[in-house]
Amino acid sequence: MPEWLVYTLASVLVCVLVIAATVMRHRRVADEDTSETPDVLEYMVMMVGVVYAIVLGLAIAGVWEARGAAEDTVQREAQALYEIDQRLDVYPAAFRTQVKEHIDAYARHAVTTEWPALKDDAPIDATGADLLGRIRSDIAHHTPADELQAQAYQPLLDQVAAADDARHQRLDSAGTTLPGAVWFGLIAGAVITLGLLYTLQIRRSARELLLATTFSALVVFLLFLVWSFDAPFGHSGTDSAQPLSDLLTTTAV
Repeated sequence: MPEWLVYTLASVLVCVLVIAATVMRHRRVADEDTSETPDVLEYMVMMVGVVYAIVLGLAIAGVWEARGAAEDTVQREAQALYEIDQRLDVYPAAFRTQVKEHIDAYARHAVTTEWPALKDDAPIDATGADLLGRIRSDIAHHTPADELQAQAYQPLLDQVAAADDARHQRLDSAGTTLPGAVWFGLIAGAVITLGLLYTLQIRRSARELLLATTFSALVVFLLFLVWSFDAPFGHSGTDSAQPLSDLLTTTAV
């Protein structure tokens, strides 16, 4: 299910529940005095709202940082493979073609096979490591024929090591960032915060219903942001694999 559809359905559902609960409450308690709300309740609602806003802000900052770190890792992996591809120009054409084919196979496997497994937090097999090992073996077992190849030899192996290190960090970044206990606190906090709306003795006027639904939609949107960024490599599609997808185009040229 697309992320925009998840957000739309959740927002509509919560807003409808808030309006329906308000209307049903006033039907059952028609003679309630809503002219004044006790000051203690106002302070409690304010404090709960502030605490929940801080918790939400920390959660968004945490998942945003994890998403950024994952994107940087993918970028470093793709950049290392790109440097290998570009530094092969001092080697014979047959050798360049062989190494580029292995780079292309590795990048294609990462995008088409490993990325779906990363999003689902499924185990990753050793195919990607074997494909990267072929690149390392190609370079390590090729004897430099002249000074230029000798100068490029060690930097090429360093780039393979950099790609391998970035790959391991990418695999370690798979899965959700926030533990289940934090999600329980976020959802329970949202329910409590929205439930406190009724302690303010909301009436059925259009203005107050609009404010209640707007506040509810804001809470849902913030929770959606946390859920969306909680998966470092996204919940759908392969947009986060764009650097490696671009590498396929580059090596094909």
